[in-house]
Amino acid sequence: MMAMLENEFHDRASLALLSLFDNYALSNVLFVIMESKGSPNEWLNYHHLRYFHAVAQQGSVRRAAEKLGTSQSSLCAQVKQFEAVLGETLYRRSGRSIALTDFGWLIYGYAEEIFTLGREMLTTARGTPSLRLPRLHVGIVDSFPKLISLDILRPVFSQIPPVHVACHEGKLDDLLGQLAAHRLDALLADEPPPSSAKVKTFNHPLGSSGVTFCASPSLARKLSGRFPRNLHGAPLLLPTQNTALRRDLEKWFRAVQVEPVVVGEFEDAALAKIVATDGFGITAVPTIVAADAVELYGFVRVGRTDGCQFHLHLITVERRIEHPIVELLVRHACRTKGSRRRRASPGVS
Repeated sequence: MMAMLENEFHDRASLALLSLFDNYALSNVLFVIMESKGSPNEWLNYHHLRYFHAVAQQGSVRRAAEKLGTSQSSLCAQVKQFEAVLGETLYRRSGRSIALTDFGWLIYGYAEEIFTLGREMLTTARGTPSLRLPRLHVGIVDSFPKLISLDILRPVFSQIPPVHVACHEGKLDDLLGQLAAHRLDALLADEPPPSSAKVKTFNHPLGSSGVTFCASPSLARKLSGRFPRNLHGAPLLLPTQNTALRRDLEKWFRAVQVEPVVVGEFEDAALAKIVATDGFGITAVPTIVAADAVELYGFVRVGRTDGCQFHLHLITVERRIEHPIVELLVRHACRTKGSRRRRASPGVS
């Protein structure tokens, strides 16, 4: 009799789990999974997890309640119970919206994986098996050139079977927080983590590059003199002052005694290139991808220097890289340092 009851429980639990993942609003489904010999305190209430996940996605209790078809008071009560079980706070106030704490981001990452598995299980149960792809979550600092990002990530996109790649852009401090919360597997940056960072990370240098100055053909024709004097008084589109490249550029300008006119500052390196295509200013491009930038944007090289360096860093939370896809990135980047240098055209020095 006991065996029959256990079988019936697992059958009903399976149906409930399918309904849970199939219906975002949950209806009135409540499913509890437990270890076969676990105590009640080790049970995970997936009803609570779904409510937490909805609030995290919507950034608002009101919007999450509307999405789930429940009341705000009931939603808040369920999330509070979930926090009590976990013993940690999941949310904090951020203006009029709600933001996740570092611990909340960690739990959100688990929730994403759990619900992805649930959808895959439902697909399989319906007779249409799907391939579960290996995943890579990589953060990219917004000042990091997109052409270099593609160069570094290229071997991942070429993998067979394919890898599911999720790229997250943002400020270095924000991305370091996500890395510490294990929402990211690795982080691409143009500078190492600051010594004042509260997050313990490990920096894996991927190399460096000189800088090539590029302009639209119409603007290049207006410049006079040899490089670097042709930059004196010329309009420049530079990274914002909080970036390592901007600091190096300013130092180099003083060393060669030129004073360009900064007409634009950009956190997003790709946007600076787009603005430069219309002839509004000269942009600075890492020499290793200058040939790609010339081909893609129609630029003309107006000068190149190795006196100002763009540095490439891959940051992880582990000294020895365990993630096989991240290890692949590092191997590829180190192996192609020389080929990237050879591919960079001499241009104007």
